[in-house]
Amino acid sequence: MQLLLILQTRGRSTAGELARELEVSVRTVYRDVEALSAAGVPVYSEPGRTGGVQLVDGYRTRLTGLTTDEADAVLLAGLPGAAADLGLGTVLATAQLKVLAALPPELRGRATKVAERVHIDAPGWYHRPDETPTLNTVADALWHDRKLRVRYGRKDKVVDRTLDPLGLVMKAGTWYLVARHGTAVRSYRVGRIVSAEPTGETFSRPADFDLADHWSTAADDFARSMLRVRARCRIAATHLRMLRLTNEPAAVAEALASASEPDADGWVELTLPSESYEVLAHGLMEFGEYAEVLDPPELRARMAQTAARMHALYHPH
Repeated sequence: MQLLLILQTRGRSTAGELARELEVSVRTVYRDVEALSAAGVPVYSEPGRTGGVQLVDGYRTRLTGLTTDEADAVLLAGLPGAAADLGLGTVLATAQLKVLAALPPELRGRATKVAERVHIDAPGWYHRPDETPTLNTVADALWHDRKLRVRYGRKDKVVDRTLDPLGLVMKAGTWYLVARHGTAVRSYRVGRIVSAEPTGETFSRPADFDLADHWSTAADDFARSMLRVRARCRIAATHLRMLRLTNEPAAVAEALASASEPDADGWVELTLPSESYEVLAHGLMEFGEYAEVLDPPELRARMAQTAARMHALYHPH
């Protein structure tokens, strides 16, 4: 079937090209061509440099219906790496062939052109994706509404949990499992799941659960919960845009909401939140002479000390 769909989608192909695509030998390709021909499919091969395997012009099979798994995989068509992580790589490839085979020639060419010119690379720069050896087990439990018994690694220990998997989210190349533990719905980094096995029990998904809405709310709540310290600062209005380069969106939103009108010198006073004074100091140093910490005293002292050490490095005498 896959050989038939490739020929229908792409037209004449050499036996070598088909063998590489299907990951079989050239001999297997010719054997399959003979089997298709014996089954009544008008397929033939021509020898020589310009030859190849092809269908009689105008022939189209109607056997292009998507299976349930293939239909699910089409939703991940823009993220082939994600599909492979979930064990759907081969299924996705077959589904894409079926979709292309079902398109009229002019639309098929356009779809192929888009695939050749647009590629989505989800992970951020300088980011190495987690090792996720349990992801296939987690995904299988998710597809079939099965309870999972997992061992989950925290910073200081490994804990045992029995979870109802409700969804998987890929954020900047990292997989997270959204699952119910008791009555609470929480997020678990899949790379920290040491082991996972189905309990043999199934569960009923909450009828009103929306994965995208839950993730958006949980992500916002998490970002705000990380903003544990605050500093009162003066920043040149011309450099306020730099806040977005060194701070989380939630911190920027809070800071700008607290900002005063620019004074006579064009400076704005605001309260900038962050996860720690160390992080704050690092970010504010990038403003150079265009930012001043007013409060708290310990952060102001840290900034002064760092500036003095930098001055000593560049002006040793």
